[in-house]
Amino acid sequence: MTLVLLHGIGGAAWGPTLPALAPWTVLDWPLPGYGGSPMLAETSFPAWATALREALDRAGVARAVLLGHSIGGMLAQEFALTYPERVRALILYATTPSFGGRDPSFAEAFLKERLAPLEAGQSMAALAAESMPSLLGPEAPPEAAPAAIAALAATPEAAYRATVRCLTTFNRREETGRIAAPTLLVAGERDPLAPPRTMERMSQAIAGSRLVVLPRAGHLAHLEYPAAFNDAVAGFLRTL
Repeated sequence: MTLVLLHGIGGAAWGPTLPALAPWTVLDWPLPGYGGSPMLAETSFPAWATALREALDRAGVARAVLLGHSIGGMLAQEFALTYPERVRALILYATTPSFGGRDPSFAEAFLKERLAPLEAGQSMAALAAESMPSLLGPEAPPEAAPAAIAALAATPEAAYRATVRCLTTFNRREETGRIAAPTLLVAGERDPLAPPRTMERMSQAIAGSRLVVLPRAGHLAHLEYPAAFNDAVAGFLRTL
């Protein structure tokens, strides 16, 4: 069984998770532009889903389990709805079925806020140091922030800009109920971006799915409380 890891906008920081996944084949797939991979001609969820399908083809993987964090969870939903025959199961982690408010002004304000440090001339390292700690729960262990900051700091600015803009286009809310693969949803109790109440509604829409809420965790539970996160993920994988 192959498990595909799909990271968030902050980049891949799966280090604490990998030991728990040792019994399975893992494909850590970077979003285009991340991890030294080239950006695509078009940065969009459909284009990413096509690129992921092609990556699975090259790896000889007919069906995979997708573990998607944040925007990676959105891509996992996009892929499952577009190529359901390629999905064995889903783990949707700290994610939502659509981006924020329906008013275009919400997206404009979001983009302005997220990109303001770069427009002011800050580096990705400075942006990461400023923005990532706010995504953690108030009781996060001290090692969580440096790992999150390092992952985002290593992200090319062009990839970050394109990915943030892509995020604002996502909306699969009306189609969530069509997801048929076995699905685990993982939420952080203190997540400011994908709160448990939002993920509970997603769970209600996906038949047979299960929601696990990790106490005290923010948006980066796999770094904040890796043991609890790993237990939830590995326990689900063993049921497949």
